[in-house]
Parts: sequence; C-alpha cells; structure tokens
Amino acid sequence: MNSFDWNTLGIVFALLGGMLAALMAGIGSAVGVGMAGQAAAGAVTENPSLFGKVLVLQLLPGTQGIYGLLIGFIVLTQVGILGGDPNVSIVKGLLYLAACLPMAVVGLISARWQTKASIASISLLVKKPEQFGKAMTLPVMVETYAVLALLISILSIFGIGGLSV
Repeated sequence: MNSFDWNTLGIVFALLGGMLAALMAGIGSAVGVGMAGQAAAGAVTENPSLFGKVLVLQLLPGTQGIYGLLIGFIVLTQVGILGGDPNVSIVKGLLYLAACLPMAVVGLISARWQTKASIASISLLVKKPEQFGKAMTLPVMVETYAVLALLISILSIFGIGGLSV
C-alpha cells in the first residue's frame, strides 16, 4: 500500500481557493443580475425607451463573477494546472487559499449590495429618466470594493509564487 503524500494537499488547497473565488463571486453575480433583471423588466414595461439604460444597471452586479473567474484562472496558471507541473507545498496551497478569500467573500457580498443599489437606480430612472448619470454612479460606488478585493487577491497570488515555502 502506498503512503499518502501530504504535499499533494497543497494543490487541493490552492484549487479550493481559486474555485471559491469563482464560485462565491459567481453566485453573487448570478443572483444579482437576475434580481436587477426583474427590476429592469418592470421599468421597461413602464417606459420601453429605458431598455439600454436599465440593461447597463442590470449588468453591473455581474462584474464580481468576472473578477472571481479571473482569480480562479490566475491561480490555475500559477500552480501549473494550465500548462505546467502542479507541485505545490501545503504551505503554499494554504497561502493561495487565503489569497483568494478577499475576492470570494467581497465578491459575494458586494454583488448583493450592488444589486440593491442597481435596483434602486432602476427605480430612479423610471421616475426621472434624465438622471442616468446619477443613477449609474450609485451602484458603481459599490464596485470600488470589488475592485479592491480583486487587486489584493491578485497581488497576493503573484507574491506567493516567489516564496520558497
């Protein structure tokens, strides 16, 4: 019987981190785009000329899913799954997992709150269609935190590659 190689857990932890970032941010985005789409459909029922504007507001909560997917892809590339030799120590695997958590958690939560801001902005457009700039600014402010989480996850992931642990 073969003995278990504990270092194989490193790749498991690294992949878990990448998949959590893609999964959690993706879930937040899927739910958010769906909910904002319901509000957008109601707005277009009231005023069909609003379609283009409310479509933009509907799509905003979808960016977190894209960011999570990007983090997942970067981790797969860094650990060698996509064209390399996947050999990751347990310590590095745990570090990759930790580096993915900002995008996973903030992606899920910011998509939820950006959805609420988008829905409120869609309601604003129904009453005041000329206020698109203001309506767009409100959910974009929430986007700032998703971008910051993306940035810290990317910087952390690339920093781990140079460590000798």
